[in-house]
Amino acid sequence: MTARIAVFGAGAWGTALAIQAARAGQSVMLWARDPAVAAALAATRENTRYLPGVALPDAVTITAGGATALEGAALALLVVPAQALGTVLLGLPRRAVPLLACCKGVEAGSLRLPLEILAALRPGVPAGVLSGPNFAHEVARGLPAAAVVAAADPALRDAGLALLSSAAFRLYGGEDPIGAEVGGAAKNVIAIAAGAVIGAGLGENARAALVTRGLAELSRLAVALGGRAETAAGLTGLGDLMLTCAGTGSRNMSLGLALGRGESLATVLAGRAGVTEGVATAPAIVARAAMVGVELPICEAVADLVAQRITLPEAMARLLARPQRAE
Repeated sequence: MTARIAVFGAGAWGTALAIQAARAGQSVMLWARDPAVAAALAATRENTRYLPGVALPDAVTITAGGATALEGAALALLVVPAQALGTVLLGLPRRAVPLLACCKGVEAGSLRLPLEILAALRPGVPAGVLSGPNFAHEVARGLPAAAVVAAADPALRDAGLALLSSAAFRLYGGEDPIGAEVGGAAKNVIAIAAGAVIGAGLGENARAALVTRGLAELSRLAVALGGRAETAAGLTGLGDLMLTCAGTGSRNMSLGLALGRGESLATVLAGRAGVTEGVATAPAIVARAAMVGVELPICEAVADLVAQRITLPEAMARLLARPQRAE
């Protein structure tokens, strides 16, 4: 039986998930915050800014009305940048619709993960995360991919799998939403470092070492916040990290690549349409880790790099000068 899915956020990933939900046989309401954007999407049936050449299925309806999007919805996907999640939620009507956060990051200022934002603003509403190694343009085109619906509520996990899975989009249920959130946030920061290493010509050995030690960082933080170490070895940890640190479609890796080549952060960001989450997340995740006594040397180096407190050679020298220790 067809269900109604509300997708909040008409960027690349929101549009891709709307297409995927339609592909899975559901009726979709895709919400765009800007009425002009909603009108353009409805008229062209294509997200020309983020996913040119990919047509929106007939089962996807566009709206700029939050109440309209939520009416009769069995599930709502929140696909806005992590830094905008709280603001968007405050502007939406309160409905008892289960929520899946599909953004990755740590909120600046409050240092909250996405589910902590949902718990504060929508207390009592079942909530989980959808995360994994996914580039929006590939999912939109129906290329094979896998992801995880992680939630403490088994009914929400089952609903996510039933409503969003298709032959080419394989979903797994996960019982560790904290681990999934930390993996999704940290990998964007580590990808900036990985890109910078390649951009500076430091070699693949350096990138492999950095990514591996980055995995250890996100695992330590996940455990300290109540997650499970083994989650770091799964799709929302290692899988997402591999894609984001090596895939040419990664906004975070490509930003690091540009920084490594000597371009300024302001110049790189000015030429982009989408959000590069790792920039805002870097200082926030370092501060959150400090609250629980966890060291994140790679994330700390990225935070200092994007804040222009250190240069890339200084960042690498600092990491290489750390005391020797057992792995």
